[in-house]
Amino acid sequence: MKITRAVVPSLFTVLNIFCGFLSLIHTTRGDYPMASWFIILAAIFDVLDGLMARITKSSSDFGVEFDSLSDIVSFGVAPSFLIYHIHPYAQSGFGILLSSMPMVFGALRLARFNANLVGYDKEFFNGLPIPASAVTIGTFVISLSLEGTGLSNLGASLLAPMVVVLSLLMVSTLKYDTAPKFTRRDIQQHPVRFTITIVCFTAIVVTEGQALFPIFVLYIFSGPLRYGIKFLHHLIHPGSKDLEEKDTEVSSVDV
Repeated sequence: MKITRAVVPSLFTVLNIFCGFLSLIHTTRGDYPMASWFIILAAIFDVLDGLMARITKSSSDFGVEFDSLSDIVSFGVAPSFLIYHIHPYAQSGFGILLSSMPMVFGALRLARFNANLVGYDKEFFNGLPIPASAVTIGTFVISLSLEGTGLSNLGASLLAPMVVVLSLLMVSTLKYDTAPKFTRRDIQQHPVRFTITIVCFTAIVVTEGQALFPIFVLYIFSGPLRYGIKFLHHLIHPGSKDLEEKDTEVSSVDV
């Protein structure tokens, strides 16, 4: 029975890494929107494997390592490969360096994450989660792709700075909220987070996915915004203590 419970979340992790592989295939075919959708689908399976791990109470060190290996494919290699093919200067040295950043910085983020992991169920991430970075890139490509192949002029001009910012945020120490766990205790402790999640999900359904990119942009800005509010709070109240200092980062099996 114990082995059966452990297999359930791992099946979703397998689907995660398989979607990353399918994204690579569609990128080589020049179908960049479909490649981006498979990155988004991989992120959905990534969330589900954490959910199944909590439901079956089967979180484990194996799950952490397997999840991280899957993440580096689906949310590191796949978006980097996509950027390499879609960036207008991909063949230059700058283009290759830029394309590699989500993969390299994502690997650094995951390595730091696993090295500092304490427990499986906490309140926030240190640094932008690698799935959020990859989904932002994927939704950006979907939103600003031309009918044929490649990005629009606006998309091409915004791609490089966006990739640099996302990569640096992944290895930063800015705090980002985890997704709500939809338990009675979590809803009572974080009603605002739960409400925002419901509103965002509704917006995604109503707009048929078009709200994905702006929602993830807002999530990305939440880290610097949280830091700015905390910094101002310490300036106004220099003797106060940060209530979040006791928290540690959430496990990757729950990402």
